[in-house]
Amino acid sequence: MSNFWSGYIIALTTVFLILITWLLFATRKGQHSDQTDQTTGHSFDGIEEYDNPLPRWWFMLFVATIVFSVVYLVLYPGMGKWKGVLGWTQIEQYQDEVDRAEEQFAPIFARYVDMPVEEVARDEDAVRIGQRLFATNCSVCHGSDARGAFGFPNLADNDWIWGGSPEQIKTTLNEGRQAAMPAWLAVIGEAGVRNTAGYVRSLAGLESENVDLEAGRKIFQTNCVACHGPEGKGNPMLGAPNLADDIWLYGSSMLQVQHTLRFGRNGNMPAQAHLGEDKIHMLTAYVYSLSQEDGEVSDTGRPKGR
Repeated sequence: MSNFWSGYIIALTTVFLILITWLLFATRKGQHSDQTDQTTGHSFDGIEEYDNPLPRWWFMLFVATIVFSVVYLVLYPGMGKWKGVLGWTQIEQYQDEVDRAEEQFAPIFARYVDMPVEEVARDEDAVRIGQRLFATNCSVCHGSDARGAFGFPNLADNDWIWGGSPEQIKTTLNEGRQAAMPAWLAVIGEAGVRNTAGYVRSLAGLESENVDLEAGRKIFQTNCVACHGPEGKGNPMLGAPNLADDIWLYGSSMLQVQHTLRFGRNGNMPAQAHLGEDKIHMLTAYVYSLSQEDGEVSDTGRPKGR
C-alpha cells in the first residue's frame, strides 16, 4: 500500500470516528432527560413521533462500540500501514492453525504414507480420510460422488484418460493435467468437421445422418491417428481419450462432437502438490478405491471420457 492511500485511510477513519462521537453526544445534549409528551413535529398517516432521548442503556451501547473501535484499531491492523500494537497478521494466524492441524493429524497420515496405494485403498479408515480430503479439494469439479459432470471425468469407473494405475493417478494429482485437443475447423473446413464428427460417432456405434463416413475416415486417418490411434482407442501417455466406447466427456450428440472438432477443448486439472505427499497418497488411494468397486483397474490405462 502506498503512503498516499495509507494516509487517506487513516484520515478518513479518524474523521468518521470523531464525527460519529460528536453526533452521538451533540444530539444527546439537546434532548430532554425525561420522558415528555413533546413530539418531533412530524406526522405519518396520523402517527406522531415523540421527541424522547434514547434509553440510557442504548446510548451507552453506542459509546461502547466507539471505545471498542478505538481499542481495536490500536491493537490490530486497520489504519493504513499501521500493523497494530500486537503485530497480528492473518497470514500468521492461518499458519498457526495449519501448524496445529498438522501436529494433530500428522501421526494419522504417517500410518499410511509408507504403505502401497493398493493396500491403503483396502483400509476402511484410510478410505474415509481420503473421502473427506476429496470432498474438500476435488468435489467442486468431480462431484461429491466422484462421478463427474460435463467436462469433468467420472473417477468411479474403469475408464481413464491419463491412466488408472496408482502411479498414474498420483502423477495426475501432483502435477496436474492440461488437455490439448486442437481446433480443426481451419484445417478440414465445415464439411470435414461434419464428416469427421459422423465418423467418430460411428466408432462408438452411433449413427449420423447426411455425412460421408468414408471422407470422415480419411480425415481421421490423416489428422487424428497420431493421438487417438488408427482405431480411435486413444493413448493415455498423451491424454488422448478413447473414441470407440460410449463414454463422452463433452457430449455425444452430433452438435457436441462437431463443437469439439471445430473449436477444440482445453480442460485443465490443477496440480494438488500443495496438499503434501501424505495427503496426495491418501487421495490417490481413495480415487483408486472408487474404480475398484466395479472391477480391477487396467494398468494399461484405458482412457476415460472425451
